[in-house]
Amino acid sequence: MELVFATNNAHKLFEVKEKLRLSNSNVRIISLSEIGFYDALPETGTTLQENALQKAQTLYERISRNCFADDSGLEIEALNGEPGVNSAHYAGEHRSHEDNIHLVLSKMEGISNRRACFKTVIALILDRKIHYFEGRVDGEITTEKHGIDGFGYDPIFRPVGFSQTFAELGLEEKNKIGHRGRAVEKLVSFLSN
Repeated sequence: MELVFATNNAHKLFEVKEKLRLSNSNVRIISLSEIGFYDALPETGTTLQENALQKAQTLYERISRNCFADDSGLEIEALNGEPGVNSAHYAGEHRSHEDNIHLVLSKMEGISNRRACFKTVIALILDRKIHYFEGRVDGEITTEKHGIDGFGYDPIFRPVGFSQTFAELGLEEKNKIGHRGRAVEKLVSFLSN
């Protein structure tokens, strides 16, 4: 089976493809660039689920192929769930991971409650039917960056039960416990049945 993944984010593509490879799935993921789709997809929802669905529906309407989209966000308890649905643009429209991390760390300065979670919602459109899969991992925000792997907020997010941030764990370990990996596991399980 082939599914178009509504992204050109190389990190996301690699994570999802690796998860599928490790699960021995027969699903083949196709990126937007592989089908020559370079238009921006809308992300104007107020929740991760709305954004994932917007992207998947827009793509499905344009290409008429089974597809899925995801949206992920970091939710920090002490910041009332921020950055949440605005995680990618938290420090402005420039989408700089460094700026986003700097803003979070500056807002968290002096705050002892550092609890946070990462969430991913996948919206799958398969034979015109919509299915959702959510992954979540709880953890905490560190006081400074640690590690060089991963992307986004990975250098400042330490999952519960670990002494290392996502950026220190490496892709294989992150995929086992991470929010996107958990959502993809549910997607793969659904597709296998």
